[in-house]
Amino acid sequence: MYLLLLKLQILIIWAFSPSLVSSSMTELDTLMAIRDSLDPENRVLVSWTPHSDPCSSGSFEGVACNEQGLVTNISLQGKGLSGRIPEAVAGLKSLTALYLHFNALNGMLPKEITTLTWLTDLYLNVNNLSGHIPPEIGNMSNLQVLQLCYNKFSGSIPTELGRLRKLSVVALQYNQLSSAIPASLGEVETLERLDLSFNTLFGPIPVTLANAPKLESLDIRNNSLSGSVPTALKRLKSGFQYMNNPGLCGTEFTNLASCKAVSSSDPVRPEPYEPVNISLTEPKPENCRNCKNTSESSKTGLVFAVVGVFSASTISGLLLLLRHRRQKQKVASSNNQTKQACVQSASPLISLEYSNGWDPLSKGGSGYSQEFLESLVLNLEEVERATRSFSEVNLLGKGSFSAAYSGVLRDGSVVVVKCIAKTSCKADEAEFLKGLKVLSSLRHENVVRLRGFCCSKGRGECFLVYESLANGSLLEYLDVERESGRVLQWSTRVFIIRGIAKGICYLHGKKGSKHGIVHQNISAENILLDVGYKALLADSGVHKLLEDDVVFSALKASAAMGYLPPEYTTTGRLTQKSDVYAFGVIVFQLLTGKRDTTQLNCQRVEGASLNDIIIDENLEGVFSESEATKLRRLVLLCTHESPHLRPSMDSVMLELDEQ
Repeated sequence: MYLLLLKLQILIIWAFSPSLVSSSMTELDTLMAIRDSLDPENRVLVSWTPHSDPCSSGSFEGVACNEQGLVTNISLQGKGLSGRIPEAVAGLKSLTALYLHFNALNGMLPKEITTLTWLTDLYLNVNNLSGHIPPEIGNMSNLQVLQLCYNKFSGSIPTELGRLRKLSVVALQYNQLSSAIPASLGEVETLERLDLSFNTLFGPIPVTLANAPKLESLDIRNNSLSGSVPTALKRLKSGFQYMNNPGLCGTEFTNLASCKAVSSSDPVRPEPYEPVNISLTEPKPENCRNCKNTSESSKTGLVFAVVGVFSASTISGLLLLLRHRRQKQKVASSNNQTKQACVQSASPLISLEYSNGWDPLSKGGSGYSQEFLESLVLNLEEVERATRSFSEVNLLGKGSFSAAYSGVLRDGSVVVVKCIAKTSCKADEAEFLKGLKVLSSLRHENVVRLRGFCCSKGRGECFLVYESLANGSLLEYLDVERESGRVLQWSTRVFIIRGIAKGICYLHGKKGSKHGIVHQNISAENILLDVGYKALLADSGVHKLLEDDVVFSALKASAAMGYLPPEYTTTGRLTQKSDVYAFGVIVFQLLTGKRDTTQLNCQRVEGASLNDIIIDENLEGVFSESEATKLRRLVLLCTHESPHLRPSMDSVMLELDEQ
């Protein structure tokens, strides 16, 4: 009987006070419990084993610790996790950043997570989480970024968010939230970005929110908000988005009707408030939002009374034994937290920022209009979402200074995101922005268009977002087998050559122009093909963003493939005639179907006949002899050892246009 009672006591403690149990767990035990809940099939977190040290380098994937050996960061974004967020996460008392976004997590957000008072970054966006946002979130005094968007959260936006005095970013869009906007959010003086779009929020926009001193972006689109829009929101300009709220009105706001004068008999409309008696299972009708069913309340009270008396009688003894122990732990925890406040987090995303997070795009001092920057700058959240948090599945390749990812923007357009380390970019802001303006100005059918740009101070990277092309790079069509289905027909090769020539002509500018652009890195890898095999030049002008030593390093691959002219080894300079040389090499590769340029080098040295340039055998003799002869001649002219004897791209176009 005694043993049965003891087991019952333990079960009751687990059910009613999980925090008491977790306090006796080691961080390793806690991490194993987190693993079992996040990854129930143990497919992802295979490196999390009970026989290794979580804080040793690389032993626990995505885990970082401080100098005291306590877990401060968990970064598991985009890993395909399909479980639930466990209550056990509350056991990691020194945790400052939790990144679980871009997964398939389900279930509710446990309120125990709100006991992590050192947490600054909470990223749970793009999952399948549901239920209510716990109001205890107002206890997370150090929280700076709250990302809960693209989930299934319902109920109210907690007014307790107004207690978070360090909060800068709140993203709750694309959920099922149905409440008023809490006026308390306007009391957060650090709030910079608030996205509440695509919910079912109602009521007016709080005046206090409109007056938030640091607010730069407010998105309330696609809700059921009503009333007059505070005039103070005009200062946000394009940062304020409010479409698809039929009940809103206001003066000098595009597409909003003017508000009618309020009748003197109308009551004064109060600021939005947070209802405190909403059901935890389903919202009540609006006219019963503060009502209670007396009989149901009585039954509920009786149940809780019985449970309370029983649990009190069974655990009172254990509580006395635990009190002294918990007091000791509290003192030790306080000392650890004091030390932790002075330790820099190991998180690679700890200060993840948005569009103006990096100095080159900061307001003022850049010399460029804000309109120019706004037309080009993308939100980092959108770039991260497009690439599934830069998932390895989306990785297209890595180079000496950058990595490229495939992605899909919100409008459905497919893009390529090029990530460049901040240390590779020009340190001088004026020069950097000048290069950025050059990239954004390039508009030609044979030049890949820059869709946008963003940068992150926290990640230490900038991101160039380009349109993606369906048929990949020209490199993928060289050295292919006849049965591969990637053998380019003769007419397609000629079409590609003309497209490349037109793109280079555009970059070089009109004859005699001093403002032309030298591409500097023309190669088969940087020739992209659209769905109709039209050729577009990639990476045009990118060198204008980069430090000289980075550009030099990036040219090693081009030199190895034979795209750099012989004079570069002595002059160290790249000119328009350097681009002409690279064009000649590309034409040679298209004629032969090979990446190897050894045959071309032999032709130049030995002065062999033009016909000795062997046409790709995969064509099986199906090509135009006259066009082949012309192109052979262009190859040898464009790759002449002397840059002065190479033709200009204008002359090349005239040659190609001749029938």
